[in-house]
Order: sequence, then structure tokens, then C-alpha cells
Amino acid sequence: MNPIKLGYSPCPNDTYIFYALVHDKLNNSPIVCETLADIETLNKMAVSKELDVTKISFHAFAYLRNDYCLLHAGGALGRGCGPLLIAKNQRDVDTMHDFRVAIPGEMTTATLLLRLYNPSVKDLVVLPFNKIVEAVDRGDVDAGLIIHESRFTYQQYGLKSIIDLGEWWENTTGHPIPLGGILIRRDFGSERIREFDAALRASVEFAHSNSHLVRDYVSLHAQEMDDSVMKAHIDLYVNEFTIDYGSEGEAAIKDLLIRAENAHLIPASNSSIFLS
Repeated sequence: MNPIKLGYSPCPNDTYIFYALVHDKLNNSPIVCETLADIETLNKMAVSKELDVTKISFHAFAYLRNDYCLLHAGGALGRGCGPLLIAKNQRDVDTMHDFRVAIPGEMTTATLLLRLYNPSVKDLVVLPFNKIVEAVDRGDVDAGLIIHESRFTYQQYGLKSIIDLGEWWENTTGHPIPLGGILIRRDFGSERIREFDAALRASVEFAHSNSHLVRDYVSLHAQEMDDSVMKAHIDLYVNEFTIDYGSEGEAAIKDLLIRAENAHLIPASNSSIFLS
């Protein structure tokens, strides 16, 4: 059987949860050929069906529900971890329709949340997620939509958070914020999907029990990230929902997709989000 084409990002939460699976630390680990890339690249690779299993933004998942389903393990979902809209100075959000905003990708969940929050924002500039803070600091854009470790570093530039979209989502819906999950091809069939889901869950549990073994791999891909930022990143994005969404996480994902469908921001679909 050919290796499973697996995609995930070099962000600490992803390298943390996939370490054991890709380094054959589990009993009966699936054989994989991994590709590490930023989340928007992974979104595009999934859309073009280049990957069998991949981390993906829930925004991009909306376009893939007929061919892919979610695994129950490995998701990035929680509270207090949503994208932030930042600027050099405190700005009036009522004038956001005039903002030129840097975004981390057209298909990121962050961009979907921004459009749900304020559909009038039209002047969007796509930049790599790790270049947005600098663009705001230079004045290249009026505001920037930041994700990942930028949440922990933007204040070092003296920048201000003008909207916490995660907080807005939580206050509006009562749900934790659904950011991204792990997709698998539906045509793998229920047995292979359950096996991979179980392996990923075991990989997360291995990381929790053997963080000292995982640390070097996480650091290798963390792009010279400070150790304290790396730890904060993992602590924020790897949580109880990473083992299993549960009913609370599933409700949050469904609500995001329904709201986006109703706003005509994504195509409607009758496909279930999980195969089983």
C-alpha cells in the first residue's frame, strides 16, 4: 500500500501532535509521506486534492465536504485563541469598511470570521501569516489579521488589538472558536479512517506523556521561535478538543459553517462533517 500523503504546518501545535505518528513511535503507525507547509498552502493543496490527510482551515473545509471528512482528533479549537485584528493605533471599528487589511490567506478561518464580523471590509491583502505584524508596523496596511504565534509577539512592536474575533465569536455564539481540523479522504472508507483517527489520538497522547522527546522536533520547525512563545503556542492550541471535539466542538464547527452558508460566504452542502 502506498504511503498516505499527509500535510501539516510547521507550527508548534501541529508538529507536537504529529511527532509520534510520523516518527514511528506508535504500535501499527500508518505509513505516511509528510509535507510541511503554511496553512494557506495546505488549504490550496487540499482543494487540488494533492493530499490524503491534512490539517486545514474550517473555511477551506467548507469547499471540500463532498470529498473529505473530519477526523475527531487533531483539531485546533478552543477559547481565548481566536485571530486578532491589530493596528498601529487604536482604530474605530465603525470605519472598518475603509481599512486596508492584511490577511493570512483567502481560505483561512480568520478571514471567514472577519467577513462574518464585518462584510463591508473589502480591501484585503494576502500576506504570509508571519509577515503581517511587520506590514502593520511599517504602515503598509491599516490593520492586520494575525494568527498563530503572532498573537504572542505583536505587542513587542507597540501594536494594538482592535478586535478579538475569537472573543466576538464566543460572546455571540457561546461556542469555543473552531479554527482548523484534520481532513481525510472519504474514499479511504470507514475502517481506514477510524484507524488513522485512533493513531492520531495516540500521537497526541504520546506527546503529552513524552514532551521532552517531542521538544527538539517542534523546535526544529519553529522558525527560531522563543521557547516561551513555543510553549505558550502549544498550551493555547493543544487542549481537550485536540483529543476529540466532543459534542461541544462539533456544535461549534457546525454553527460556523451554517452561519457562513447563511451569509453566502461558502457553498451549501448536505455532507456530514464526520464519516462516523
